Amino acid sequence: MKALCAFIAVLLFTIYVPAQAANLAEKEPEKPKDDKTTSTNKSKVVVPPEKARPIKIPKIEALPTIDGKPDEEIWKQAAVFKDFYQTYPGDNTEASKPTEVLMMYDEKHLYIAFKCWDEKDKIRATLAKRDEVFGEDNVRMWLDTYNDQRRAYVLGFNPLGIQQDGIFTEGQGADFSVDIVMESKGVIEDWGWSVEVKIPFKSLRYTAGKDKMWGFNVARNIDRLNDEFNQWLPDDRNISGFLIKHGKITGLDEIKTERTLEIVPSITLSQSGNRVDALEVPNGRFVNSPIKKEIGVNLKYTITPNVTLDAAINPDFAEIEADAPVVTANQRFPIFFEEKRPFFLEGSEIFRSPLQVFYSRQIVDPDLALKLTGKVGKTSFGILAASDNAPGNYSEDERTRLAQCQERRLTNPTLRCGIEEFVGKNAMFGVLRVKRDFGKENNIGFFSTYRGFPEQKNLLAGFDGRIKWSPRTVSTFQVVGTTTRSCFRENDFEPVNNPLQAQRNRDICGDRTYNRYRTGNGFAYYANYDYTEETKGFFVEAGGRSKFYRADAGFTRRTNSNFVFAGGRISTKSKPKAKIIRASWFNGAGLDYDFEGRSQSLSWNSNANLSLQNNTFINFSGGISRERIFEEEFGLKRMPTRPLSGAFFGNSERAANQAWLSGNVNKQFNKRVSVGAFAGTIFNAFDFDFGGGPRFPRASRAYVDAGCRQNPQTCDEPALDPGIGQQYDFGLGIELKPTDPWRVSLDFNKSKLVRKDTDLVAFNSNIVSLKSTYQFSRFLFVRTRLDYDSISSNIDGQLLFGWNPNPGTAFYVGYNDNLNYNGFSPITGQYEPRFARNTRTFFIRASYLFRKSF
Repeated sequence: MKALCAFIAVLLFTIYVPAQAANLAEKEPEKPKDDKTTSTNKSKVVVPPEKARPIKIPKIEALPTIDGKPDEEIWKQAAVFKDFYQTYPGDNTEASKPTEVLMMYDEKHLYIAFKCWDEKDKIRATLAKRDEVFGEDNVRMWLDTYNDQRRAYVLGFNPLGIQQDGIFTEGQGADFSVDIVMESKGVIEDWGWSVEVKIPFKSLRYTAGKDKMWGFNVARNIDRLNDEFNQWLPDDRNISGFLIKHGKITGLDEIKTERTLEIVPSITLSQSGNRVDALEVPNGRFVNSPIKKEIGVNLKYTITPNVTLDAAINPDFAEIEADAPVVTANQRFPIFFEEKRPFFLEGSEIFRSPLQVFYSRQIVDPDLALKLTGKVGKTSFGILAASDNAPGNYSEDERTRLAQCQERRLTNPTLRCGIEEFVGKNAMFGVLRVKRDFGKENNIGFFSTYRGFPEQKNLLAGFDGRIKWSPRTVSTFQVVGTTTRSCFRENDFEPVNNPLQAQRNRDICGDRTYNRYRTGNGFAYYANYDYTEETKGFFVEAGGRSKFYRADAGFTRRTNSNFVFAGGRISTKSKPKAKIIRASWFNGAGLDYDFEGRSQSLSWNSNANLSLQNNTFINFSGGISRERIFEEEFGLKRMPTRPLSGAFFGNSERAANQAWLSGNVNKQFNKRVSVGAFAGTIFNAFDFDFGGGPRFPRASRAYVDAGCRQNPQTCDEPALDPGIGQQYDFGLGIELKPTDPWRVSLDFNKSKLVRKDTDLVAFNSNIVSLKSTYQFSRFLFVRTRLDYDSISSNIDGQLLFGWNPNPGTAFYVGYNDNLNYNGFSPITGQYEPRFARNTRTFFIRASYLFRKSF
C-alpha cells in the first residue's frame, strides 16, 4: 500500500510540476527560429502564406524516366518547393546554396526530384550502402501519410541516389531499420547535383480518399558547411515537437487503391563446425556438421492502404549484420541490442512504449509468426502472435545426457531428468497494442503481452499515453501490471515446510532451494513532464518496477527499483560565424530507491556541449553520486535461520561516494576522414566481484585471502566481496573513405578497473572492431569485419559478399569464424597457446521479392 501511495504521489508530481527541456538526442538537428520574429519570449515564426496553405500535387499522364536528371518536359507540371531556410547553424537565414524540389504523381507512384546547386568539386558523396548517406551531402523528406503529426516516413538520398529510409515517430526520433521498395537515381553535374525518386504508393501505409492531406517537409544537408541544414519551412525552437511544424500537401485524390501481396521465399545452405567436449582430447575436438538447408517464406498482404498483414513461416534470419561487441565485464543487468530482422521491423513503431514491455528479440527462432498492423481513423493497432522454437531446441549433447538419464530412471523412478519436459517444446507469444489519438498531438494506448512455455506463464497489461499540454510542454506515461506463474528467485526465503511443495520446486526450478515455483504479481510505471524553449528547458521523470514484475516478452534491466530524475538546460543562440556556434549546459539530479524505501543511488551530473566550426563537436561531463548495493540483489540474503549463508562475504550492504569526469570530441576533417574520441574515469566505481573470466580472476580481498588466486581448483571459494576501485574508460573511432566506393572504420574501446583494497586489476577490457566495405555498385558489395575482445582473447571475423537490389531480393555468400588467440578453452577453461577455433560457418543465402497487386 505504501508503494502504491508513493507511486500515485510521484505520478501526480510529474504531471503537475513544470519540468524538462526536450531530449535533444531524440530530435532532428537543432533549427532556430525565423529572423522575422521578435525577441520576446512569446514570439512566433512567420510562415509565408504560400507555404502555410496546402500545396496541391498535380497528377500526370506521361511518365518520367528515372535517370537522375529532371530535365524532361513533364517535370514542368510538378509542384515546386523552393526558397529554403538555413535552420542550422543559421537562424532561419538565407541558405548558402539554392535548392528546389519538384513533386507530382500518377495513379500508382509518387515522383520527387531534387535540384541542389553547388560547386561540383566540393560536393561530398560516396558510393555507400543503403542507409549510410547522412554523413555527407544529402536531401531528405518527411511524408506524414496519416496527417496525424505523430509518425512520418523519412526518406533520404545522397548525390548518387543512395537511399536511406525509416520512420520518424514524434517523441522517439527516427528509426532507419525499416526499408521500403522505391527507385532512385542521382547525378553530379557542373552546376551541382540532382536526384529523381519514384515511390510506389503500395510501398507506403497511408490514408486514402478525396481531399485527404499529408504532412510534408523537405530538407538538404551541406556537409562541409558545418553540416548546414536547409529546409523548406522555417522552424521555431520555442515549439516542442517536430512534425507539428511541417506543411501539408494535397491533391492526391486519384491514387489507385490496390491490394498487394508480397512473397519473399528464402533458402540458406550452411555448413558449420563446432568445438565439442571429447574425452580423448583435453580441450575438446572440432566437429564439422553436415550441410544444413533452411527454407522459409515471408508474406505481406496490404488489406487496405493503411492495414497490413504479415506472416513468416520458418523465417531464415541468417547472421548478415552481427551485433557490435560491448563490454560485458562487471555488468549487473542485461544489455539491449537493436532488432535487425525484417519481419519484426514492419510497423515496429506501433509496439514501442516507455517501459519496453515488448522486445522482439525475445522471440529468438520463430517457426511461425503473424502480425496485423495499421491505423483506422484515429486508432492505431498491432496484433502479433509467434511460436518460438528456441527455448526447447537443446543441443545434441544435452539430448544425449537426457536419454542417459531416462535409462537410469528405469531403475530409479524418483530420478529427475532436468530438461525432459522442455525438449522440443515451443514458447508461445501474443502481443496486443491499441493506441487512440485525440486532440492535435495527444494519444492514449493499451498494451498487453503474453509468453507461455511449459511451467511458465507471463501476462502483462497496462495503459500509456502522450499529452501535449502546450506548444512547449509534453508528457508521456505508462502503467502496467503483470502476473506470472514461474520460478521466482526468493533471496529472502524461509525453507518450505510442505514436502510436496518442496519437491515441486525442485522438479521445476532445479536443486537451488531459493528458487520457488509460484505465482508472482508486479507492476511498473513511468511518467515525465518536458518543457522546452530555444535557449532553455527542464524536465522531470519518474518510474519503477516492483520486485516481482516480469515482462517475459519485453526488456527489463532492473526490478525492485524506483527512480526520480529532474534536470534543466540553458543554451546560447546559434552564431554561424562565431568560433563557438552553439553552447549548451545541462544539470540534473536523480534518486533511485527500492520498494522498501532504501536509497540505491543519489546523483548529480552536469555536462556541456559545444558546436564549433568545421564540423567539430565537444562534450564535457562530470558528476557525483552515492551508490548502495545489497546482498539480496546478488543472491541469498542472510536470515536469522541462516546467519552465515548470504551472497556477500562480510557486510551485507556496501556503499560508496563516487565521482566521474569525461570528455569526448567528434571531428569530420573532410570528405575522407572523420574521428571521434572519448576518455573518462570513475572514482570509487564498484567492482561487483564477478571476475573477468580466466584471464582476470576475482580481485577482492576475500578471494585473495582464501588463496584462490594461487590455487583456484582447491580453494574454498568465498562469497562475493564487492569493493570500490578506480575505473578508466577510453574510446577511439576512425572512419576513412580512401576512395568513393571504399569505407574503412576502426573502433577501439577500453575499460579498466583497479581495486583499491588489493591493488589488483578486476578487469581490463580492450575491444577492437575493424570493418571494411567496398561497393562495386549501389547494390553489389564485399564486406569484412574483425572483432577482438581481450578479456576472452576471442576473435570474431566475417567475410561477406552481397547483392541487394531492393528490400526482399538479396544474395549473400558469407564466412563467419570464431577463435581464441592465447586464450582459454571454453570447455575446460585451460590456457591454450596460439590460435584455437571455436566455431565457423560458411553460408549461402538467397531470397527474392515477388510482388503482385490486385
